[in-house]
Amino acid sequence: MKIEFHPIGTIHTPYKKKAPFQPKSNDKGTFYLEIQEKYLTGLQGLEKFRYIYVLFFLDRIIHKENINIAHPPLGGDIKVGVFASRSPHRPNPIGLSIVKLKKIEGNRIYTSGLDAFDNTPILDIKPYINDLDSKKDANYGWIKFKNLDDKEHFMLHIKGLPH
Repeated sequence: MKIEFHPIGTIHTPYKKKAPFQPKSNDKGTFYLEIQEKYLTGLQGLEKFRYIYVLFFLDRIIHKENINIAHPPLGGDIKVGVFASRSPHRPNPIGLSIVKLKKIEGNRIYTSGLDAFDNTPILDIKPYINDLDSKKDANYGWIKFKNLDDKEHFMLHIKGLPH
């Protein structure tokens, strides 16, 4: 089976050589999605949402030999399967970010910080819906905290806040 994706636009960020591991909502710089003209009618009604999912092609990831195992940066010496991680080194290099939708002007969707390089191809955009997409009983899986300070440190990383 052959699967093909075609970009619907391009992500624009200040990141040329290094990007954060998670979106930083308060990151400095201009972040926007530039949508191809033929998809403009697909944006109808999107401005009513506060957050959106952005799916994108990780076109600059250097693939590792063993993509089935990940070494999470906050996991210490732990090794987990790639599907139990958020590693960009995946069988299908697809990125997923939830970002705040600031405004839409023509074919540009301005957002909060994105964890993608400038000129990254966009695969899709979907609205984030509060009660549908937020699972109150979600847990931390294999992530273990030794104390409250560890958990607070982890939360700073998740939120992309400097510390």
